[in-house]
Amino acid sequence: MPTSTPATALAAVLPSVRARLGSADADAFVARAEAGLPDAWEALSVLFGGVTDGPQLLAELLGRVLDAAVDRSPELRMLDHRREIRPDWFQDPSMVGYVAYVDRFASDLRGVEQRLDYLSELGVTYLHLMPLLRTRSGENDGGYAVVDYREVDARLGTIDDLEHLAGALRARRMSLCVDVVINHTAYEHEWAAKARAGDPVFRDYYRVFPDRTLPDQYEATMREVFPDFAPGSFSFDPDLQAWVWTTFNTFQWDLNHANPAVFGELLDVMLFLANRGVEVLRLDAVPFTWKRLGTDCENQPEAHLLLQAWRALVRIAAPAVAFKAEAIVPPDQLVPYLGAHDRFRPECDLAYHNQLMVLLWSSFATRDARLAAHALGRLRAVPPTTSWCTYLRCHDDIGWAVSDEDAAAVGWSGFAHRHFLADFYAGRFPGTFARGADFQANPATGDVRTSGTAASLCGIEAALLHDDPRALRLAERRLVLAHAALAAHGGVPLLYMGDELALRNDRSYLDDPAQRGDNRWMHRPPMDWDAAARRTDPAALEGRVFGWLRRILRVRAQQPALHAGAPVQVWWTGNDRVLALRRQHPRSGPFLALFSFAEQEERVPLDVLWSAGVRPDQLVLCSDDRPVEADGGLRLPALAFAWYAA
Repeated sequence: MPTSTPATALAAVLPSVRARLGSADADAFVARAEAGLPDAWEALSVLFGGVTDGPQLLAELLGRVLDAAVDRSPELRMLDHRREIRPDWFQDPSMVGYVAYVDRFASDLRGVEQRLDYLSELGVTYLHLMPLLRTRSGENDGGYAVVDYREVDARLGTIDDLEHLAGALRARRMSLCVDVVINHTAYEHEWAAKARAGDPVFRDYYRVFPDRTLPDQYEATMREVFPDFAPGSFSFDPDLQAWVWTTFNTFQWDLNHANPAVFGELLDVMLFLANRGVEVLRLDAVPFTWKRLGTDCENQPEAHLLLQAWRALVRIAAPAVAFKAEAIVPPDQLVPYLGAHDRFRPECDLAYHNQLMVLLWSSFATRDARLAAHALGRLRAVPPTTSWCTYLRCHDDIGWAVSDEDAAAVGWSGFAHRHFLADFYAGRFPGTFARGADFQANPATGDVRTSGTAASLCGIEAALLHDDPRALRLAERRLVLAHAALAAHGGVPLLYMGDELALRNDRSYLDDPAQRGDNRWMHRPPMDWDAAARRTDPAALEGRVFGWLRRILRVRAQQPALHAGAPVQVWWTGNDRVLALRRQHPRSGPFLALFSFAEQEERVPLDVLWSAGVRPDQLVLCSDDRPVEADGGLRLPALAFAWYAA
């Protein structure tokens, strides 16, 4: 295909750009198109060059992008200009995320707006509202079975309510993040309904097979995501008299991303939400989007090309918008979703640091930081213009993604360690402090995942149950230390709703027929506003935890070294129970954070600080009992953390 295609596509829309956008915005649109179209074209020509007229496709897509740019409000255009001047806005140390289901946090979108003072008090600058678009009734995979991408679930409000909330957040310098489910739609989606009605155009929106021949061949090399309640990856549909690809559930139909019409439809969805004021698009299940026979159908090269093309086109109309990849995959496969390939290709701006989460829980269970130090130390650096999202837990289960290679490096069996962690956090291992539950145990592979709130996994639930003050103190320190580690590591720290108040497991989900088969609802408790009212009481559990998290986040915002563009180094401590992370940004001196996972006092040599470029008197934040300098070393109390900044 001709290399001049981007220029030709831009030339085709140029006559209308200035008339529709005005002089200044037209110039900005053209400049962004000149920068972004080559990236889009490079990806699209590989994805669809053999099935469609590539130049015509690019011209049509650019026309849609122009329509979206014209529809963008003056306020959002101003935000675009600010973000073009400050493209690292999401990397700032002041960025703090909060993740919640709308109905469980505040009933509906208007209720969320009424609770923004609470989020501001905590220090939140980024609000991720879990799936809120119109979903199917009954079972819906926590909202990830979308029926209409342009409507909000009626129980939560309207699309106008969403837009109003986005504006209220923007007025407080908060960014709204919303999920876009790109791998599949609900069985009830209009596209699927038309496919079942016999429309061949929409049948080709999905992966449909006349018999089991190809599905059987695909499944020979694929894993089951939900072996308990949704075994297999294909479902027979009586209307189609055919088998449909359903990776996650029978009611979630996988889209055919080899069809350029599907690409265009989802581009329109992204632009629509961007123009409603959504600033971060969380792209759900991105590793599953491309299928290839003989593979596990995850993390295929074309999945990355799809993201690169979508990002390039969306940024032409809405440069204020960031992409976040929901890719819970091994570390070596994760960093490419941030654009780290043989050469940098802009892809997603943010990605979840699943490995950090697992390593923190592992360190608490073993009272040993060696695995964390080794695995984090060998992790490939992310491109400096991108960022991790660091988190202790999310709406989903915890998969114990410890590689055999990393475990062997510290003398452990990967298989045995993964089983130990599952047993420990399910409350089965002798002496455990955790109270979680198994999720989706797979006897064929031995894989077991875990459900539970952060407070219950840290030991708070068990300590309260047994009225054990010492155990409660240690459990609180685990919860605080973990969030201090998230805040010190590179990226945007995400707090899951209720963790700031140490909310425990909620087993009321067993009373709901739509939820009782999925124990992940135990760690999605409704917000306890009575508990939140105690957040200013230092004598209350909620007050202690809320106060610590707010303090951590405020100090973090003042540390230039914690800009997400600053590299993260694992630093030698001379103590297997203590992890150290060093950071340094061009605008700052060095920063060093120490984290002790032992339940008794530990010592580290003072050389740890000197070699990192900091001194003991440069302590900026620590646990409530300070490290003590003695005999050429630092004595760290049990489950303590300490931050030093030069």
